Amino acid sequence: MEELEVIRALASLAQSHRLRIFRLLVVAGQQGLTPGALAEALELPAATLSFHLKELSQAGLLSQQRLGRNLVYRADFERMNGLLAYLGENCCQGEACLDVRPKSCC
Repeated sequence: MEELEVIRALASLAQSHRLRIFRLLVVAGQQGLTPGALAEALELPAATLSFHLKELSQAGLLSQQRLGRNLVYRADFERMNGLLAYLGENCCQGEACLDVRPKSCC
């Protein structure tokens, strides 16, 4: 990814409703969700949701597909992985990184 694409993607996620929308679509996976399902799950008015979906789509983080009368939104996993790869590209200057995964509570 190019730096400007990364900046745009991060800027679009730097808002609580958009971050929640994106995370919910990541959980939904390739099945995706309709705007109605998103609005209900996140308790957002349709107009507000529409605005945030447009912002995420313009940043390249979402795709949409028309299925009959419905639109289905999906997280763009390739773009998400590209963003993560860009952020971790020079991680630890080539040295082995520390394991920072949370420890199991059990």
